[in-house]
Amino acid sequence: MRVLLHTPLKPPDSPVPSGDREMARGLVRLLERLGHRVAMPAASRVAPGAPPVAEHLWLERRGRAQAARVIARWRALPAHHPERFDLWVTYHCYYRKPDWLGPVVTRALGLPYVIVEASHAPRRAQGPTRLGHRAVERALAAADLVLTVNPRDMAGVKARLRPGARQVWLPPFIDVAPFRPFSGPDRARRETAQPPLLLSVGMMRTRDKLDSYRVLARAFALLKDREWRALLVGDGPARGEIEALMAPFGSRVRFAGAVPHAELPALYASADLYLWPAINEAYGMAFLEAQAAGLPVIAGRTGGVPAVVADGVTGLLTPIGDAASFAAAVARLLEAPAERARLGVAAAARVAAHHDERAAAHALASALATLPGLRRRGQR
Repeated sequence: MRVLLHTPLKPPDSPVPSGDREMARGLVRLLERLGHRVAMPAASRVAPGAPPVAEHLWLERRGRAQAARVIARWRALPAHHPERFDLWVTYHCYYRKPDWLGPVVTRALGLPYVIVEASHAPRRAQGPTRLGHRAVERALAAADLVLTVNPRDMAGVKARLRPGARQVWLPPFIDVAPFRPFSGPDRARRETAQPPLLLSVGMMRTRDKLDSYRVLARAFALLKDREWRALLVGDGPARGEIEALMAPFGSRVRFAGAVPHAELPALYASADLYLWPAINEAYGMAFLEAQAAGLPVIAGRTGGVPAVVADGVTGLLTPIGDAASFAAAVARLLEAPAERARLGVAAAARVAAHHDERAAAHALASALATLPGLRRRGQR
């Protein structure tokens, strides 16, 4: 079957690392694992990133014109042309970056329409965000199938689906294989003369990410009398502000900048704890990666984070934004290497069992099999 993958927020080939990019890449792998051919033709692409909401009226008009071009090209192509897709899949649809194209194109061509990871926030129905919010509602009303990744989105999405449409839970997933060599019992614990290493991996941008770094800095200040060192991985426009936040800790906090994704497994394995306050985090791909490498996590309890970090089993969750509680959790595990080892072993086992892309591929195949007429289209 030929699948058009539409990624309004960030395409798989984006040079900017993020969880959205890794999920988009993961979806490509899942679809190809299932034997489908994935197309992302230029005609269906949109500029990456979330634009100002003031531009949404213009973006809607442009989206309708672009959809008309996609429809015309599809109809003009030979039946077996690789861009003449059988199924439209949109990854990530929310009020700041809705899918302007999918509902229009699939309705005109009579093709199934699938959304992976959508969110519906009624509080966005008024004011400057209303156009993006309404676009999300139109997309959900047009969808044949929605695969929900964040449990927090389940109820809101379900309420906007038309009769007969389905919603399926798809747990966040990664390819565990690159992390497996680092996750065995041996990683839990080499003796070292250096203080425990605290690791954080996150984009250095404003808003929620910067707020998470602020909580992290406050927690470090509360831990100043203990033995630890920290490594912050990531880059972005807020790096200068984050460096200023961490300046009081001197050489105890190092900045690694952006690190290629292929080098992350070894980096996770070199650490003793993974820390991220998770302000307004959807679920956090880095949490899965850290745990897959056998690294216990301390995180803020928000959004879908409890679905990927089992409190007391693979890490510790603390009240969101509470630096004192966060620091207390870090202090607890700094003093308990045996507990860190126990949590790390359980973390690797849980991610391998529930969040590996092999299990996700099975769930995706089962969900796609329910789409009307898809078997006939896939045989062309």
